[in-house]
Amino acid sequence: MKKYVCGVCGYIYDPEQGDSVRNIEPGTAFEDLPDSWRCPYCGVKKDRFKPIEDE
Repeated sequence: MKKYVCGVCGYIYDPEQGDSVRNIEPGTAFEDLPDSWRCPYCGVKKDRFKPIEDE
């Protein structure tokens, strides 16, 4: 599963880790996050995140 980075603060959403701050279970793909999900650090919406391309 692809990781996504916040364009504001640089937080990386890793689907293998989930988001314990917002009660998102490990294994949840970014695309499956609810529209109400926000960055756990700066609070921006999902549309401010960009996929991290494989190196």
